[in-house]
Amino acid sequence: MNDLPTRRALVFGWFLLAVCLPLGMTLEALHALKLPVYLDSTLRRELWTLAHAHGTLLGILCLSFAAVGERSIPDAGARASTSRWLRTGALLMPLGFFGGGVLNYEGDPSLAILLVPLGGLCLLAALVRAGFAAARAG
Repeated sequence: MNDLPTRRALVFGWFLLAVCLPLGMTLEALHALKLPVYLDSTLRRELWTLAHAHGTLLGILCLSFAAVGERSIPDAGARASTSRWLRTGALLMPLGFFGGGVLNYEGDPSLAILLVPLGGLCLLAALVRAGFAAARAG
């Protein structure tokens, strides 16, 4: 794979999986050990579970883009832009969920939760960009 944007998505996807899959195992361990930092906050449990799930699925999406990016988006500029938006969104969304569960008070997430909709917009931009680029190519 010689295409830099595709390669970056590939590497990013693997590292995102390498962080988010063990996060799920860590959450299971926190639950099994009945640690109050995890069990006493329903919001924290929910947000950290969302961070794990979204990070894992978005890592797989990055790997999928790496697998088909060069074939489905032949324009190098469009592929670079799509890769950049995809990686940014795939980072911001799980980070926002995780950060939202850190230092949360009285049922409200911390301000880091604001990264979630920003990440969602980045992902939407990536998907729309990829869709239009693939339609032009076909």
